[in-house]
Amino acid sequence: MGQSLLRPIFVRTASLGVVLFIVLFLLVLTLGATGFSDRILSAQVGEELRALRTSLSDTVTDPDAVEEIIETRRSELEAAYGLDRVWYERLPAVVAQVLVFDLGEARSIRAADGSNNVGDIIAERLPRTVLLLTTSLIITAVIGLLLGVWLSTRPGSRIDRAVSYVAAITNGLPAWWAGILLILVFSFWLRILPSGGMYSTPPPEGAVESFLDLLWHALLPILTLVLVSVGPSIYVIRTMTLNVALQDHVTVARAKGLPDGLIRRRHILRVAAPPIVTGLILGLAATLGGAILIETVFAWEGMGQLYFKTFSGEPDEAVIIGLTFMFTLIYVGARLLLEILYVFLDPRVRYQ
Repeated sequence: MGQSLLRPIFVRTASLGVVLFIVLFLLVLTLGATGFSDRILSAQVGEELRALRTSLSDTVTDPDAVEEIIETRRSELEAAYGLDRVWYERLPAVVAQVLVFDLGEARSIRAADGSNNVGDIIAERLPRTVLLLTTSLIITAVIGLLLGVWLSTRPGSRIDRAVSYVAAITNGLPAWWAGILLILVFSFWLRILPSGGMYSTPPPEGAVESFLDLLWHALLPILTLVLVSVGPSIYVIRTMTLNVALQDHVTVARAKGLPDGLIRRRHILRVAAPPIVTGLILGLAATLGGAILIETVFAWEGMGQLYFKTFSGEPDEAVIIGLTFMFTLIYVGARLLLEILYVFLDPRVRYQ
């Protein structure tokens, strides 16, 4: 029994590893074939040469000597950055480094301690993004389960139709627009929540005070994520549990006079658990894209804002690849967790 379950889980893990490799391969193909990688590195070389020319102008008076030094330095930088090779010879080595968690060094972005190691930068920002995503997911899941299961026992009622309308409206709300709207309401009109950032100015000194201040600033972005996801969550869970609620075993349970709460927990929610968990776990991975916009709107220094900065400011190849790797790794981890949970939630499931 144990081996029959471990083997398919191992196979799924291997297949998800292939997915991770394919995503990195496509990223490298996009950066290289479009010339984006070469433009990033060429811009960096040009910036360093301009700084060198400025420093030489104060010490070297011979223009020919300056140009000779510049050209020599240009050749050294192009060799160091790999610009003397075509992209398909340079970038695969970068992928190999990323796969062993050697994410390289950023050229312009630094962590709070001054480190330019991409791994240190991501490790600093990852917990901040996880705080937003996991908290909003838990709140959304709790509300979705409570209301969705409850509504499944009242199909066609006024409250059921009202929730369906609300779900459709919140599903169509752009995350960035909802964030700006909440900032206007709670920060500028009511003045009860901060409009952005992670800490007050000046920041609190104690560890406990800093953590509480961090949670205070996280309330509005979390509320935004819940707002745009709770409606669809309620409606999807309601639909899933409604299909179960109409089955014969639920009718028999009601005929026996069992309490509604017991029927919802044991006869409806337990049977509908696998697809519900699927939606919640994959929803966590899907909100990663929304986190980029939410963190940017609220100036929340997480991985999403770092992604936006990397593309909107001075592009950094190492940071782009490292962030894409981490986002994909989170998705792969969510899928693997889902595969394991399915085994325990539904013993009838057997993978071929």
